[in-house]
Amino acid sequence: MVATDLIGSIGDALSFAFGMFWEILWALILGFALSGAVQAVVSKGEMRRLLPDDSPRSIGIASGLGAASSSCSYAAVALSRSLFRKGADFTSSMAFQFASTNLVIELGIVMTLLLGWQFTLGEFLGGPLMIVLMAIAFRLFLSRQLVDEARETADRGALGKMEGHAEMDMSVQERGSIWRRLASPEGFTATADFFVMDWAAIWFDIFGGLLIAGALAAWVPDSWWQSLFLEHHHTAAKLWGPLIGPLVAIFSFVCSIGNVPLAAVLWNGGISFGGVLAFIFADLIILPIIDIYRKYYGWRMAGFLLVVFYVTMAASGLIVELVFDSLGLIPSERNAKVIEASVTWNYTTVLNIVFLTLAAVLVWRYFRRGGGIAMLRMMNTPMEMEHGHAHAH
Repeated sequence: MVATDLIGSIGDALSFAFGMFWEILWALILGFALSGAVQAVVSKGEMRRLLPDDSPRSIGIASGLGAASSSCSYAAVALSRSLFRKGADFTSSMAFQFASTNLVIELGIVMTLLLGWQFTLGEFLGGPLMIVLMAIAFRLFLSRQLVDEARETADRGALGKMEGHAEMDMSVQERGSIWRRLASPEGFTATADFFVMDWAAIWFDIFGGLLIAGALAAWVPDSWWQSLFLEHHHTAAKLWGPLIGPLVAIFSFVCSIGNVPLAAVLWNGGISFGGVLAFIFADLIILPIIDIYRKYYGWRMAGFLLVVFYVTMAASGLIVELVFDSLGLIPSERNAKVIEASVTWNYTTVLNIVFLTLAAVLVWRYFRRGGGIAMLRMMNTPMEMEHGHAHAH
């Protein structure tokens, strides 16, 4: 009897996980394809040149470049460190990192499908607000001595995750208009390269997030979530949600787009609108990434980033909550798409078939020229180490 109940519980969790996966599959493929096309025409060398200081112009450019980059949190953190080591301003590097995970195309599409357009709008308004608050906090509290210590530690080259992926520059180098470059064979290949490698970088977080969300949806009763999020205390819940959201994120170990399914579970469970946004913002302070900050920049800077990031994430979630509440934009129903497995002949199935075909074409293009497996193996190996290995031979 116990074994039967256990198998049933696991089955329910997997059913919820697959149901959400099937709902967002086409959106993930579309988002990564669009992101790959943008990255194909944006050179990483150009990124470094455009971020010399913490002026509003540089921070704006950093945010735009981040929004056009990969949504993998680990790759964003590694690339941000790479930009900093090669001369970019620290504040602009952090703005790039925030935008890389909070303002990307695929995140907005998935949030719209699972949570609703109001959350996507809140994300794309709260993300820039968070970057502005971070820049102000850095200007007020970040000392030159701490930045110098962080640069000295960063130059030692301690390894995190996705180091090689962050360093690879597969963008089209030929001149011409953006459309001409994208339409060229090199543009098609570069788009396929970014598409496959971004999936390789982030698949664990996506499926990990789906499995955790499925388990929580199946096993944790709504009454427990409602008690944790103070749902029956309206005013207190507005303040509590943005504070508890990042804390849940820190210990969830799920980052990038993988935290959206879990955010859907939290919303249905009673967390506030601002709490959902703060939770999604907080993919850059989960425990594994905090440890990477320690390796990259030292204990003092890691602690400083944790405090500043947490405060700005919670503040941004709360401010957007208050603004949206005053405008009547917060959904009145908690009906995020946390659904059990159900594959029927509807628009979702048609879109999944169409975009799975697109994915197959891009994967074929990636492996067609040879060397694709070797590139995937290099994703966690910094370029300088790879070059040193080659010279040794």
